[in-house]
Amino acid sequence: EPLRGAAARIVANMAASLEIPTATSFREVPAKLLEVNRKAINEYLTRSRGGKVSFTHLIGYAAVRAIADSMPAMNSSFVEGPDGKPRVLHNEHVNLGIAVDVENADGTRTLMVPVIRAAETLEFREFVGAYEDLIRKVRSKKLTADDLAGATVSLTNPGTIGTLQSVPRLMRTQGVIVGVGRIDYPAAFEGSDPAALARLGVSKTVVVTSTYDHRIIQGAESGLFLARVHDLLVGREGFYDRVFYSLGVPSVPVEWHRDDNPDDEFEAAAAKQMQVDQLVNMHRVRGHLIADLDPLRLKAPAMHTELDPNTYDLTIWDLDREFLTNGLAGSHKMPLGNILAVLRDAYCRTIGIEYMHIQDPDEKRWIQEHVEGVPTVLSREEKLHLLGRLNAAEALEKFLGARYISQKRFGIEGAESTIPLLDTILGDAADGELDSVVMGMAHRGRLNVLVNIVGKSYNQLFREFEDYVDPETVQGSGDVKYHLGQAGKFFSRNGNGIGVALAANPSHLEAVDPVVVGMARARMDQIDPGTVASRYPVLPVLVHGDAAFAGQGVVAETLNLSNIKGYRVGGTIHVVINNQVGFTTSPAAARSSVYATDVAKMVQAPILHVNGDDPEACVRVAHLAFQYRQTFNKDVVVDLVCYRRHGHNEADDPSYTQPAMYRRIEERRSVRKLYTEALIKRGDITLEEAEAALEDFQKRLQGALDETRASAPPTVIAPPPKMVGVLPHVGTGVPLEDIERVYRALSTLPTGFTIHPKLARQFAARDKMFEARSVDWALGEAFAVGTLLLDGVSVRLAGQDSRRGTFSQRHSTLIDYETSGEFTPLAELIGERGAQLWLYDSLLSEYAAMGFEYGYSVVNKDALVMWEAQFGDFVNGAQIILDQFLVAAEDKWGQTSGLVLLLPHGYEGQGPEHSSARIERFLTLAAEDNIQVCNPTSSAQYFHLLRRQMARDVRKPLIVFTPKWLLRSRFAQSPVAAFTEGSFEELVDDRTVTDPSAVRRVVLCSGKVAADAFEERDKRGGAPVAIVRVEQVYPWPFAAVTATLERYSNAREVVWLQEEPENMGGWNGIKGFLYDVHGKTHDIRRVSRVESGSPASGSHHVHDQEKALVFESALGGY
Repeated sequence: EPLRGAAARIVANMAASLEIPTATSFREVPAKLLEVNRKAINEYLTRSRGGKVSFTHLIGYAAVRAIADSMPAMNSSFVEGPDGKPRVLHNEHVNLGIAVDVENADGTRTLMVPVIRAAETLEFREFVGAYEDLIRKVRSKKLTADDLAGATVSLTNPGTIGTLQSVPRLMRTQGVIVGVGRIDYPAAFEGSDPAALARLGVSKTVVVTSTYDHRIIQGAESGLFLARVHDLLVGREGFYDRVFYSLGVPSVPVEWHRDDNPDDEFEAAAAKQMQVDQLVNMHRVRGHLIADLDPLRLKAPAMHTELDPNTYDLTIWDLDREFLTNGLAGSHKMPLGNILAVLRDAYCRTIGIEYMHIQDPDEKRWIQEHVEGVPTVLSREEKLHLLGRLNAAEALEKFLGARYISQKRFGIEGAESTIPLLDTILGDAADGELDSVVMGMAHRGRLNVLVNIVGKSYNQLFREFEDYVDPETVQGSGDVKYHLGQAGKFFSRNGNGIGVALAANPSHLEAVDPVVVGMARARMDQIDPGTVASRYPVLPVLVHGDAAFAGQGVVAETLNLSNIKGYRVGGTIHVVINNQVGFTTSPAAARSSVYATDVAKMVQAPILHVNGDDPEACVRVAHLAFQYRQTFNKDVVVDLVCYRRHGHNEADDPSYTQPAMYRRIEERRSVRKLYTEALIKRGDITLEEAEAALEDFQKRLQGALDETRASAPPTVIAPPPKMVGVLPHVGTGVPLEDIERVYRALSTLPTGFTIHPKLARQFAARDKMFEARSVDWALGEAFAVGTLLLDGVSVRLAGQDSRRGTFSQRHSTLIDYETSGEFTPLAELIGERGAQLWLYDSLLSEYAAMGFEYGYSVVNKDALVMWEAQFGDFVNGAQIILDQFLVAAEDKWGQTSGLVLLLPHGYEGQGPEHSSARIERFLTLAAEDNIQVCNPTSSAQYFHLLRRQMARDVRKPLIVFTPKWLLRSRFAQSPVAAFTEGSFEELVDDRTVTDPSAVRRVVLCSGKVAADAFEERDKRGGAPVAIVRVEQVYPWPFAAVTATLERYSNAREVVWLQEEPENMGGWNGIKGFLYDVHGKTHDIRRVSRVESGSPASGSHHVHDQEKALVFESALGGY
């Protein structure tokens, strides 16, 4: 049979090769390290982009590097000169020919040798790419003549078919051909027990041969070349480091170490077992430190000492040796290599978990059981759903970026995996039959979450971008689109629905955190426990930024709420969108901790770090976070490590301060593209299917935009409506029998309860007072709470030391003097009409504590919700809640609240931090009837004020400046009859005046200073001065003030008396009300302390002097 074509060319080449005098060197190389590191590489490639690295790739690259870096003589060619004399040609580049065996259709075989040109210029990833391109050309029969020409070195691997070693033929123009034999144990060990081989430390080997042109290469050079190949394959000169870096493998390669087998095998085995146990534990503790978390790979991977087996005298030779595992992944024993594989799959891949700081062994064991040796493959349906969520996230951002180039949107680009992560959490909540989800987040990604999670329609969003104003909008109202909240219905993949609300929030980062938790608690308290499957049926989800989570103190305050009885919600899931940068600030300047999430360790929350460019890992982490929350009813943190494709907003250029980071970001494809490519390579989806899904989103977005623009509303905005001011009075008196019933509850102790001796004396004095039909401040408050309970209104009071009261006045919860058991007398009144009573001492916080109560009041509008400061001076610790929520939320977001703030206030010589609740600040914030600012001076007024808060249909925040000295003063006491009729009076006239016509001066004042003024006037004996108490300073009681001044028709002087300095107190807030209405008919002046930067003096002596001067100015002159 004649030989034709390629077969004929092989005949010619082989005949020509006989003219070349060759010699062959052999070297047996241990393949242990080659196997171990190749396995690590391929595991990474399988998890990420797909593909595989072969032994031939690594050995071929080692041969190229050995030639290029150490033995260039091997890249020479023999030639004859023009004179016919022999010459050596030193080739500029290593052109590597690859011998490829090809099976023809008729079963015959042929040999093709395509060439990788300039192989020494390629990094390993490029080398593998070029190699595989040539193999594809061979298989598809698309090789050209150029692909086969110019080889200077060849590589053949007959080991793939089991050949131990070979002496291949050398072609003209080549200096050497490298042969690779099979990788196996030496023949002498072929029948050995694998366990015995592991104990002995026997490695598989590979024979590498160098067949060279002996005319230009000498035997020593060939031997040195093979020695160099040997060195590289056992990891010297950083060969595997270079390979790992080129492929982007986010770990360090295993290193070559000599095995050590002491004579005392039992002792050695015991010692190694202890080391293995320690290595296992350290992976659970520190595994996250070598996890592949950063999509940008800003830092080169490095092995942490405590995670390096070499630290524990464990080497590659121990990888195949079995050790006890103490139940790791459900196994009794495993080879060390498998142990490490389980641990690194659990803790060191694209998920890193911090949980060993948790003290509860059950929680730690639960996490281990859910991550160690657990399958991580998603179903095809889950993958397609995940891709759909990524498509939705990216499509929206790209569409908005193209249509609204100049507008801020604080897009989610770089963190698109947030959407499938939240989708998974809410899907699990829906499938778990929870009642609802309450979410809070800042502006980054908010619009995307609103649309793709909460259910905001494209039309609604586009109306905001088009700046279409709601016809009901008035001037000065509303907020920017990335602050707005929304309520909707979320449906899981299984079709189960759950209510979801994203709370509105200001730009003040993390301020919404306690508000959301309060909203969740309020919703829980409204649910009948018998109607839900979960003890905590409302799931709070807070989405944070990395810089804010580490930098804002309210985060720690909110975390501190999580396990306190009065604030417990059964666990909040925190998702940190970790951009690895603040506005422009790097992590090194933004925190002192290793992670942005380290603050969460204070409540022993597990922290799940995840690479945002691995969306499947994000989904797994979301499932784990929800399951943990449901199992242990505790907070859990997901740290989504990602990046921010644009600046803080789309118009900002972040490269000024982060040039290196943003060079990498510019080069990086989106997570959707990366995931789509991965699915296509795995065969889960075709390219056409992926593009069609994305195109469908684009069409829907464009259709919604066209529809929105076709229905543009008019742009004329109405002026704000006229303020209503003081509302009509509502009757808040109660039947006498209700008062007496509440008092009986207060006075009745359980059998065997031992009351504190001092308190027993106080209660005896209270009995005498009530018998005299008089009621002090604390009792008036108790009557308000108790009668509201009888009316079916729930009451919640929380604050610093509020159960007893800062001034030992309330004693709402009694502590048994002998047993420390607790008893709440008013709780005996609940139940008849479904009311509940919640009384809690709060954590020592204003910001989060008030934020929680505000959120609670927003949701549970049918309950009287009160927050009390220890002293009113401390309320400014919650100034952000006051400014951004309490006074402005109705105007910005249409969000109403009936929260009551109880702020002890009054100048009594106790210094600058125990005198003033800053009335002036609240009056500065007061506008458009947004809040009520009251300073009642009697127990009946306080009683009616609290009851009025629930008797009215409207809900407005109520700020009450409560007394300190007046708590026990007769001045503040009221007769029982005052509780059975009437209502709160915004202004209380001077009831001691019998002849109004004799009055020449009307002194208007508010709060405790009125009691001081009455006392001082009495001392002076009959000055023609009427002292009128303004009990509500906002809304200002215009009509009542006018009527009172008309009653004193001969008084032409009006004095506003306050104990605060001129620049503080009520004066600057109310003087316009006086001048505008009464400035032409009366002489108006202020009497106060002189202006001051500090609210009060620290000296009681100075305080008394100032007080005397104030009253001389207010009451003197007669």
